[in-house]
Amino acid sequence: MNAPPERPEIALSVVVVAHDMERELPRTLWSLAAPYQRNILPEDYEILVVDNGSSVPLEAALPAGAAASVYRYRIEEADVSPVRAANLGISRARGAVVGLIIDGARMVSPGLLASALRGASVAQRPVVTAPAWHLGPGVSSSADGAGYDQDTEDDLLDQAGWETNGYGLFSISTPAASSARGLFGAMGESSSLFLHRQTWEEVGGLDERFALPGGGMVNHDLYRRVCALDDAQLVVLLGEGTFHQTHGGAATSGRLTQEEMRADYEAICGRAHQPPSNQPLFLGSVTSAYLPYLAASVGTAQRVGQADEGP
Repeated sequence: MNAPPERPEIALSVVVVAHDMERELPRTLWSLAAPYQRNILPEDYEILVVDNGSSVPLEAALPAGAAASVYRYRIEEADVSPVRAANLGISRARGAVVGLIIDGARMVSPGLLASALRGASVAQRPVVTAPAWHLGPGVSSSADGAGYDQDTEDDLLDQAGWETNGYGLFSISTPAASSARGLFGAMGESSSLFLHRQTWEEVGGLDERFALPGGGMVNHDLYRRVCALDDAQLVVLLGEGTFHQTHGGAATSGRLTQEEMRADYEAICGRAHQPPSNQPLFLGSVTSAYLPYLAASVGTAQRVGQADEGP
């Protein structure tokens, strides 16, 4: 599981950054490995776990029964921001396509990786992503205050049987704030971003000036910058998503306020954040558990359209 020597290029690399996630990371890794991931062979991709200075070094070992190539990197003197760790993982990736999951507490749906590879083949410069979700009845920052905790979440996951029916995660989750506008509204950030490796090189990775705990709004900045590239084609993976587990993250634990993160963004970027307005190409299929989100997205789009057409 340690960093390998130079390796030949493969189809896909997935970079995962983790800090003190002994509970959450094994679920994330299971969701990224075979047999949970469908329509992709384990030898066609790799998972690079970057341990961003965990108090107890993370093993990054796959749970029993899971299959994938997993390599671990560790930053001993780590920053409170995951940005440097994410850039390290991206620099070590050998995939023609490189995906970033900057929060190692995010589980993923079973078709995410195969769909990401398909999405990366439909345009010269694709920007591939999927909507983000939070496990439980509300986004983590509000759910924690409503009696939702890790024990409650453990029970919820046990009852859902997610290990064998990963699409059932949609039925026990809530769209994240970044995806609250629905499929047909602009996403504020990307929790799972897949780009050609040369695109990562072109944008220079993540901006290391985002030094707040958790990176502040670095995801927002990265997503905006790649969507602003010439000929960028946004590809949204229909029917797929990431699912955030509650943990001690800086943003979702309340240690950082939205006002603090917005002020940091404006100081770095010189302007207030606005979500990219790129028109997406949708790719994928829809399971029954996803239908309520699709229906709600259509309803939201219709209401917004009616408002735009009003006097």
